[in-house]
Amino acid sequence: MKKVVSLAVLTAMLSGCMDLNRSADMSMAPSDGFGEEVLMTAPAGQPSLSDAYLLAPAPKYYVGTAYKVDDVQYIPVEDMTYNQTGIAGIIPAELNGQKTSNGEVFDVNQMLATSKTLPLPTIARVTNLDNGQSVTVRVNNRGPFVNTRLMDLSPAAAQKIGLNGQGKVQIQVLADQSMAVKNASLGAAAPVVVAPVAQPAPVAQPVAEPVPEPVAAPVAQPASGDYSVQIAAFYAQDSADALAQRMKTYGDAVVVNEGDMFKVRIINLDAGRARGVIDALRVNEGMAPGLLKNGRWVNADSI
Repeated sequence: MKKVVSLAVLTAMLSGCMDLNRSADMSMAPSDGFGEEVLMTAPAGQPSLSDAYLLAPAPKYYVGTAYKVDDVQYIPVEDMTYNQTGIAGIIPAELNGQKTSNGEVFDVNQMLATSKTLPLPTIARVTNLDNGQSVTVRVNNRGPFVNTRLMDLSPAAAQKIGLNGQGKVQIQVLADQSMAVKNASLGAAAPVVVAPVAQPAPVAQPVAEPVPEPVAAPVAQPASGDYSVQIAAFYAQDSADALAQRMKTYGDAVVVNEGDMFKVRIINLDAGRARGVIDALRVNEGMAPGLLKNGRWVNADSI
């Protein structure tokens, strides 16, 4: 298949931006993949941004347009509500000193990260879900162009949350801080230009995307099976209980308490019913459910 790279990506490559397509230790990647665990509510309070580096103006504020790498399309978007869970890796330390996609210089000693779609720079909180440790990072480069990872962290940021190789994290954009660094970057970079007032260009009408047909939930069957579908995880039990009650139309929805989190799962599924529940949740609810077999994470698309 022919590979297509957008003009925005080609320009970034020609300007000497570093490529973060590989993590520091690919040997740590799980062979069977992880399920998606949606963390619905973060702990109260925002981290203190005492490090002025995080909010410093950037050479440019860069969002970019849709682009492809290895026939995979990525669509950058300014999303101040971004809150996702997935795999993170580590940026190779040998890239220290190279330019990033928005014209900054990568510094292994700073709290930095990469993203395929978030604006550059964006401020985000990254939490290691294995130990609960968090770090606030400045996202200032594109990557990693590996579908199994959402983000790569600088060695310093990875060390701060005890991440060795790869691990499962929650990534949450900090809206107020991200807007502050955006405004600072635009204010510092935008030249004052006096020009005649131009007539407004015609506004292109958006093309309506087809709406997927709802997927029927599998008909309830007697409880049996090795599979469970995880829908979400909460810090508040009442929120988990409310979602579990709503999800009972899809099967035996229960709340599982693990540590300080309450996880909503549909349990006792065989492979066929688990596949049907996953498809229904994706289409009907817009969710990204995870899959467990006998209590162990497996790839949600492996059945």
